Amino acid sequence: MRDEMVMERLALCRDRLAQIPQEGGELEPSFGGYFGQTARMAALFLAEYDFVAQGGLETASLEELGERNLRLYEAILPENYAFSYANPCYAVDRLGRQFGQMLSFLHAELRSLIASAYEQDEESIAIRLELFLETYHAFYAAAREGEGLPPVTEIRDILYWFASDYSEIFYEKKVRELFDWKQDCFRRIIMESDLSDLRYLYRFGEYVTENDLRMARYLNSLPEERIALMAATYTEGYRKGFEVTGKDIRKKRSVNIRSFLGFERVVRRAVENFDALGLHSVIYRAPASFLEGRKLEKIGYFGTIANKQFEYDHEYDQALFYDKKYVNHRLESYQNALEDMKELAGVHAGPAIIERFGEAPFVPESKEENLCFDDASRKLSVEYQSRAGELMNAYVKGEERSFTIIAFPGPEIGEQFEEIFDGVVRINTLDYKLYQKIQQKLIDALDQADFVWVKGKGGNQTDLRVALHRLKDPAGETNFENCVADVNIPLGEVFTSPLLAGTCGKLHVMNACMNGLKYTDLEMDFKDGMVENYTCRNFASEEENRKFVRENVMAHHETLPMGEFAIGTNTTAYVFARQYGIEEKLPFLITEKMGPHFAVGDTCYSYEEDLETFNPDGKRLAAKENEVSALRREDVRKAYLNCHMDITIPYDELGELCAVAADGSRRTLIRDGRFVLEGCEELNRAFEG
Repeated sequence: MRDEMVMERLALCRDRLAQIPQEGGELEPSFGGYFGQTARMAALFLAEYDFVAQGGLETASLEELGERNLRLYEAILPENYAFSYANPCYAVDRLGRQFGQMLSFLHAELRSLIASAYEQDEESIAIRLELFLETYHAFYAAAREGEGLPPVTEIRDILYWFASDYSEIFYEKKVRELFDWKQDCFRRIIMESDLSDLRYLYRFGEYVTENDLRMARYLNSLPEERIALMAATYTEGYRKGFEVTGKDIRKKRSVNIRSFLGFERVVRRAVENFDALGLHSVIYRAPASFLEGRKLEKIGYFGTIANKQFEYDHEYDQALFYDKKYVNHRLESYQNALEDMKELAGVHAGPAIIERFGEAPFVPESKEENLCFDDASRKLSVEYQSRAGELMNAYVKGEERSFTIIAFPGPEIGEQFEEIFDGVVRINTLDYKLYQKIQQKLIDALDQADFVWVKGKGGNQTDLRVALHRLKDPAGETNFENCVADVNIPLGEVFTSPLLAGTCGKLHVMNACMNGLKYTDLEMDFKDGMVENYTCRNFASEEENRKFVRENVMAHHETLPMGEFAIGTNTTAYVFARQYGIEEKLPFLITEKMGPHFAVGDTCYSYEEDLETFNPDGKRLAAKENEVSALRREDVRKAYLNCHMDITIPYDELGELCAVAADGSRRTLIRDGRFVLEGCEELNRAFEG
């Protein structure tokens, strides 16, 4: 039953909202225009709430649903964004810098009402409308009293206390969505809808494009055995992740499925597979509100991103009020929410992720009008991420959970979508026994090395020495994990946590796409395994280049350790990508298998360093920590960075990769982008084809 008090608050907001466009003349014209436009936007979202509540999704035609969906998102589409108050540039130009930044934030936050309307979440709607009305009344009162505009501090305080006061409510909602399989709104849509009737896509409240419709149509055209193969590859990889690490999946009762709009036929089959493993599927929307962690990189279930520049512009809106008191209150709220859900958190198995790729790499516009962290708030952000990660691990223990990730292309990848999709399915199901045998040859050679030397060629300036752990028992230990198709699909890499001391030199990639962002001439210099300097060539200003890398690669840290060194062996994926010209459209998951790669941040074994892991040959993994993660024994907050960014050197930029022994003898594994180690010849066949 709906909360009567909440419904009464919502009714009052509706009535007041309707009056604002008529009162605009009382305000200074530019502010009257802002509040009038924002009020009309909120009214549009309320009308959609009514439409859903009245069963409109069941009776409307596909065409009507498409038209309604477009109206919800059209104001922030790239062709309209220049004149939207959600665009900080436009808001600052019209309203001045301080008010413009704050009111652009407010306008953007109100767009989360779309998600609330489709979830019929009246409390979330009322909370945000009350924020808007309180802000409006501050401007209205100042105008009526002849003061012109309210003090900037008054508006900032309104926004601050909104964020602070409602942290508890939003963390409770977020944490419940993470673990409680009874919160089954999305799962019911997927499991109960007629997936041949594409109207179901509009029930999620996400932005729906022709590409989403085409994806669903394409999956509907595939035979059931093909769908079963894709779902089984995904869910069996998840099960194997527990098996190979010696974790007991029978202790767990839930799994989080993260996927994307249009892929519901595969997700439905995956839910059934997980049910057979005794795992309830938890499916939640990627955050739409900054309080819930809205980001350009979507974590959860999501549709097409209407405008990546909009998401990028509002990535750091919390900079408005990010102080120590606010951060501590958020952490307290987070811990309380986790404590309330500790029983369900304790039986949660971890995420199972289906990624979508195919869009052209996003090159964001850098805007001085965007809110951003200063040095103090940046440090607070790092502290928050560290402590939040620590809290999550206390309730969902790293040594008991696992994950899996698999990726598929969307129709936006180009005219050859169906061919490419079919090729990716083949790549995802390559013969793991063949790769396991070849990769063991690489590992045997690497285990005799003191360090690995990596050198670029052509325009690639990489010249890097990677120090390896000294094996105490070479007959029973190994430095490198033999990674085949379990948690990390597709197969094709051997990886380790390198020693930091002795790891030094330059890492350079001429073109890279990471988390949907494009980097040109990304460079990182290492000294004793720590990032000493970094830059790229995306922008004319070196300051902007460093800021871009600091925010999106370094996760606001001043420095990061090299957490992983790996050699990707999936030459089939590399040649396939080159054949179709889609290298820059691929996700980490595939590109990291297409050459040697290096991760900055945590190791691959965060919170699991003391859990024994073995390769298929029976050897124990000895290199599961570095000098930073080893600090967990004295202070866990110094040990984990809560980030891990993979950077791959493609084969065609690789001059040489050598295993160098303690006596200085060298064994070349790769030369000019080809594997030259005996026993690895099969990996070069893809290049010949």
